[in-house]
Amino acid sequence: MTPFYYAANTAVKVLLIALTRWRVEGKENVPRKGPLIVVANHMTYVDPPLLGVSVPRRITFMAKQELFRPSLMALVVRAYGAFPVRRDKLDREAVRHALKVLNKGEVLGMFPEGKRSFPYQLQEMQPGTAFIAARSGVPIIPVGISGSEQVKGIGFIVRRPRITVRIGRPFTLPSGENNQPNRSRLTQHSDLIMERIAELLPHSYRGNHNFQNNPRSSNEN
Repeated sequence: MTPFYYAANTAVKVLLIALTRWRVEGKENVPRKGPLIVVANHMTYVDPPLLGVSVPRRITFMAKQELFRPSLMALVVRAYGAFPVRRDKLDREAVRHALKVLNKGEVLGMFPEGKRSFPYQLQEMQPGTAFIAARSGVPIIPVGISGSEQVKGIGFIVRRPRITVRIGRPFTLPSGENNQPNRSRLTQHSDLIMERIAELLPHSYRGNHNFQNNPRSSNEN
């Protein structure tokens, strides 16, 4: 863990404890070693650092390219260890970087929706997460974040909003399709990943991703 990552996470923890009612469930579901892809819903700019302090492993985040334009924010994002991805197409350089992170046995953090969701409900998933997960074949940890959308305006300090981060059990995508999954298979993988995130969220956050009647088709680790 780099000094900046450690210092930033320490500061975020202090602020969360002081200004919100932050709760994390399921830390025991995170393997202490080995490559992982952590996937979560995304509502606000608070979510990446929130995920970083809630999951008990250092996370290397894939972040939208726009955050890396010359600015103070870009310096912070890079210092935190994130790397850029173009969202308008399959970014092969970002895919290679992601696979390199996983090949080193580290944790890759992704927000499958590809952008913040409004009105704070799960949106359709972009194919990049499913593609990387299928290519790598590593375990996926789903995370459901609720309440982070309340961290806005100075008034939230008085309200001390309740923020809950639920970490699910690791799962892997169905075997046999880990090299070059086709479009149909990517859609199935994407649905499975979003199902696992949706299961960790209150119904009001799920949007159209309820999946109550879908059979499980993944392999639990």
